[in-house]
Amino acid sequence: MNSSKGLDFKHKEVINIKTGEKLGFVLDVNADLETGKITSIIVPGNTKFFNLFSSGNEITIPWSSIKCIGSEIILVEI
Repeated sequence: MNSSKGLDFKHKEVINIKTGEKLGFVLDVNADLETGKITSIIVPGNTKFFNLFSSGNEITIPWSSIKCIGSEIILVEI
């Protein structure tokens, strides 16, 4: 999967395909400054969702967990 521009991710809803849970809309993206490739996306935190990637009120989802990117939705497996 090729990485897209960070702006393309804004306003896309993120859904966890393992649980069917809506995680929220993309808040921001992290990128490798040397390569310009996106390394992770950030969505709002949720008190029901707790894992190693969660920090404070945000969840960082690694690029490797992104399974499908549609025009309005991003499917992740976490």
